[in-house]
Amino acid sequence: MIETIRGLPVEKLILYTVLGFSWTIYLWEAYLAYRQRRIYRTVISVPQELGKIVDDETFERSRLYQLDKSNFSFWSGLYSETEGTLILLLGGIPLLWGVAGSVTAHFGFDPNDEITQSLVFLTLATLFSATSGLPWSIYSTFIIEEKHGFNQQTMGFFLKDAVRKFVVTQCILLPVTALLLYIIKIGGNYFFIYAWLFTLCVSLIIVTIYADYIAPLFDKFTALPDGELKTEIENMARSIDFPLAKIYVVEGSKRSSHSNAYFYGFFKNKRIVLFDTLLDDYSPLNKSGDAPHPEQTEAHDKPSSQPKAKLNNKKQGCNDAEVLAVLAHELGHWKLGHTVKNIVISQMDSFLGFVLFAALIGRKDLFLAFGFHNSQPTLIGLLIIFQFIFSPYNELLSFCLTVLSRRFEFQADAFARAMGKTSDLCSALIKLNKDNLVFPVSDWSFSMWHYSHPPLLERLRALANAR
Repeated sequence: MIETIRGLPVEKLILYTVLGFSWTIYLWEAYLAYRQRRIYRTVISVPQELGKIVDDETFERSRLYQLDKSNFSFWSGLYSETEGTLILLLGGIPLLWGVAGSVTAHFGFDPNDEITQSLVFLTLATLFSATSGLPWSIYSTFIIEEKHGFNQQTMGFFLKDAVRKFVVTQCILLPVTALLLYIIKIGGNYFFIYAWLFTLCVSLIIVTIYADYIAPLFDKFTALPDGELKTEIENMARSIDFPLAKIYVVEGSKRSSHSNAYFYGFFKNKRIVLFDTLLDDYSPLNKSGDAPHPEQTEAHDKPSSQPKAKLNNKKQGCNDAEVLAVLAHELGHWKLGHTVKNIVISQMDSFLGFVLFAALIGRKDLFLAFGFHNSQPTLIGLLIIFQFIFSPYNELLSFCLTVLSRRFEFQADAFARAMGKTSDLCSALIKLNKDNLVFPVSDWSFSMWHYSHPPLLERLRALANAR
């Protein structure tokens, strides 16, 4: 007997509810983006309060850049939402699961081996996702980013990089998924605890080894040369008992002229990573002559037959004092416990997810809603529950984390101010906004929903008004 609610089968109600919520979120996002695009279109001259911060040329360039990105985001988002809806309505997930079963049997594996079939399914799904998103990624990189002076890649480098990312992702994703499914299968009534502990260990391991063993597969990392900047960074780290082990410079300029800095590692073995584009005396984009071509930064520095990338002649990056101020802000996150708090929140969320997964995995109507009438594969259950059923909760959590992140950013700025870095941090923030063409005027609702970092003016005011 098919259960119904007001004449509609339960499984259909579940599916339509999932799709309805997904489109509701998309329309909400589209509405917020429309409000922000209206800002980009109407605010065409520098507001008086920004007159001493942003020049007319930078203001116009950032306006046009963000307008292009917003338009692109609308169409790519519409495509993604439409694609996802069609996959669900046309039974794309059970179809791909069936194909995975056929492939598994074709290569001589036991057709009843759910883990093997799950790994084939995951490989096919990620391959489809990568292929489907490739044209959009190409357009973003070679049309939008190229148009506004950020892209430093050739098509050959981009495609090789995409293949390399896919392979590395599979090398990590497949064994981790296989072990997770195995743990769920043998874990008994308390499998959700063991599954959560396993994912916790995996996340800690990946964070620990990422910059030493994974990131170097894609980017060149070199130790920051001895000198005044290195000495000052070490002294600053020592002054707050930050257990600094190494300082790296990553060759971000071979991909983009965007800049960044971060630290990673646990316990007494922490590293700081600076993008070369962050350092005004280190970035190849500021040097005379041609910028190094991405192909020439590959292993062994093999020469390339491709034409070299054009030099971006604009002066970018921060001086040493400004870099120290940026790092003071980043170290503030560590000293104030923001990193640990984020990890705790993430793991609490993960544990809750596994608890609810354990409660829902036995519901046949969930699998029926997504087209699985004769089987209830564990991987499919993870996909259904974590990606679709938890979607409303995930959206609420994401918004709360955005609010919390903004609070953390203000606190880290205040920490840098307490270290005497106010002037240099203000200068660095202005430069970084200019270098990355961040538009300094925002719609309040768009900013509230999306910005994990407060807008430039809010940060400068907070720094100026702090006691």
